[in-house]
Amino acid sequence: MSFPIVRNRRLRSSNALRNLVRETSLSVHDLIYPIFVTHGSQVKEEIGSMPGVYHFSLDLLEQELKEVTELGIQAIMLFGVPEHKDAHATSAHDANGIVQQATRLIKQWFPELLVIADTCLCQFTDHGHCGVVHFDEKKQRAEILNDPSLELLVKTAVSQAEAGADIIAPSNMMDGFVYAIRQGLDEAGYDQVPIMSYSVKFASSYYGPFREAAHSTPKFGDRKTYQMDPGNAREALREAESDVVEGADFLMVKPAMAYMDIIRTLRDQFDLPLVAYNVSGEYSMIKAASLQGWVDEKSIVMETMIGFKRAGADLIITYFAKDIAGWLK
Repeated sequence: MSFPIVRNRRLRSSNALRNLVRETSLSVHDLIYPIFVTHGSQVKEEIGSMPGVYHFSLDLLEQELKEVTELGIQAIMLFGVPEHKDAHATSAHDANGIVQQATRLIKQWFPELLVIADTCLCQFTDHGHCGVVHFDEKKQRAEILNDPSLELLVKTAVSQAEAGADIIAPSNMMDGFVYAIRQGLDEAGYDQVPIMSYSVKFASSYYGPFREAAHSTPKFGDRKTYQMDPGNAREALREAESDVVEGADFLMVKPAMAYMDIIRTLRDQFDLPLVAYNVSGEYSMIKAASLQGWVDEKSIVMETMIGFKRAGADLIITYFAKDIAGWLK
């Protein structure tokens, strides 16, 4: 049957009817809020390229998290900006590192709030790469060594779990990182701590504002030898499958907006919870356009989030989380 018997507009005639038949919805429980913590006192410093996003010192963190929890947000992604950096990212796995200190405080203040610890090295290395750097004399170039980097990542993950992190989220894209961290956590007695793997992380131009926020811009070269080529979709399946086999509990696609086809591909192939990271550049573009009055911020953000969900994401990491939670209320 077809028109005039079939009239698709019948199910769009009122707001109540549209709500009744909506296929995809968004809940505050789908949101993960990224937070940047740093040393010092009385620090609430806005990040220039990310209006509304701040660095927080630990003495001002409780008030921010009180607001987060009152909005109903149940999970945060914790990023640390350290005082000390060196070639081997020692402050990343220091028991008194900034992420570890923040995690212990958060679990005292808000024990039910899920702390997801970003497990990477780039903020903590003086060269800004996500692993151990070696200069190859023959090739006359610096290389990021895979297996020695895994050792540092395991140390970092275990120290974060010891501090009370609920979920470990490795974002480095070294081969075998999920297996190494799973083994390290299990041996340390943290076999119940899940791994949220940055399974498919592209070498993207959308990360610029984050690198300002995390002070993690590489001092030389780029990250294309370990992060994925934006042109590759089949490789994304191989990366995700490796993580599934190695024991990941969540899979992630980063960035999200330009890679919704990848989100859908992973959703169709795997049954683990799937996370979309709505990254800094995506946030900053919408913020800049809304501040100019070119777009309606609320409408475009909510449409974007529904797009991620429709593509197959179960969870969304987004700097808009507080705004969205307020709008949903």
